[in-house]
Amino acid sequence: MMKFPRWTIGFATLAIAACVQQSRPGMPSVPSGSTYVAMGSSFAAGPGITSLADMPPNRCQRSADNYAHQLARKRGLHLVDVSCGGATTANILRPWRELPAQIDAVTPDTRLVTVTIGGNDVGFVSSLMVGSCEGDRSADSGQVAAMCERLRAYARDHPQTAGSPVVSPDEAAWAKVEHGLDEIAKQVRQRAPQARLIFVDYIRVVPPSELCPTVPLSDQAAERSRAIASRLEQVTAAVAHRAGAELVKASELSRGHDACAENNWATGFIKDPGASSFAPYHPTLPAMTAIADALDRKIGEF
Repeated sequence: MMKFPRWTIGFATLAIAACVQQSRPGMPSVPSGSTYVAMGSSFAAGPGITSLADMPPNRCQRSADNYAHQLARKRGLHLVDVSCGGATTANILRPWRELPAQIDAVTPDTRLVTVTIGGNDVGFVSSLMVGSCEGDRSADSGQVAAMCERLRAYARDHPQTAGSPVVSPDEAAWAKVEHGLDEIAKQVRQRAPQARLIFVDYIRVVPPSELCPTVPLSDQAAERSRAIASRLEQVTAAVAHRAGAELVKASELSRGHDACAENNWATGFIKDPGASSFAPYHPTLPAMTAIADALDRKIGEF
């Protein structure tokens, strides 16, 4: 059965060169065998994609084929994947219940760090979840109504993790996530001075205009989600620039591959026919492969 960890707080193609920020001069190389630390939320972990990376399974739901695992196999890197579904910037910087701070995985011998984080701080996925169950649209199909009831049941049965959904972040929330991203970059630099730091922002989920049955949002909810996605993209880019870090813009890489596209890189609210596993409003395997390829190109520049 599909799990929804902390869902209420959590959750024309451009050329690769146009989606990857240019490296700084003198960027260190990442040879085969280097230690690679992958940090982030579910958009890095890859819930619902192929098989789980961790046995026995844990609540992070890391996929063996998320972009970090694909990149590590491609380049022969020693991967330490601490990404986790539901994670916020605070969960990278500080312990999270039974989990240590993700940043603790970064050590002086680390040579590559990737980070996809911030979405859960500002309701990137929870706004989509809530928006899909708002008003009368939850009655548009039996599948949508059933999914909404499952989410409500999860919130009732897990009040300790459900909390209140983040739907429309205020300026204080945006300031907090930007500060968190700045602190993550600072901590990486202090802990691993020789590491390449690459931020990977969030893929596009909602189409720019017309919606589809698998994205059952009202026009208002769709615009709200687009605004959150756009602001998150801007904040991530600003932090990467200030930190002298690199940036892979998955937001641009995935243009034309939203949840309503024929070749979709994001799931919708309900499961596609024939899909073996599923996490609503999350990256698909093609998205993870495209990001891994973009990272490989980026690293290969030096």
